[in-house]
Amino acid sequence: MTRDQMLAYCLAKPGARLDQPWEGDEVVKVGSRIFAFLGCAGGDDPTVGVKCGPSREAADEWLHRHPDDARPSPYIGRAGWNTLRLAGGIDDEELTEAVDASYDAVVAKLPRRERPTG
Repeated sequence: MTRDQMLAYCLAKPGARLDQPWEGDEVVKVGSRIFAFLGCAGGDDPTVGVKCGPSREAADEWLHRHPDDARPSPYIGRAGWNTLRLAGGIDDEELTEAVDASYDAVVAKLPRRERPTG
């Protein structure tokens, strides 16, 4: 999966919008919260950072299944976030399922007024 394909998939989610909170970094938000970090805008190794579980222990399943293509996300990894390589050994269906789960987890924590309708 390419970075552009992943970005398009993320932006197709209800209420999703692109943001650039830090120079050179793009994230996709729903309401006021990030559900996907898109790495390497111009790089050779595109990634997506997503919420892979409610805890580090749950998110570690990804590290065991994909040791070459998944790693804890810097700074927020302890909260269950992983960085997944898009051009590695994780198939496209599994990547989109990870984005779906991250989106659902973030939406569930949003205040009702920020949740997308539809």
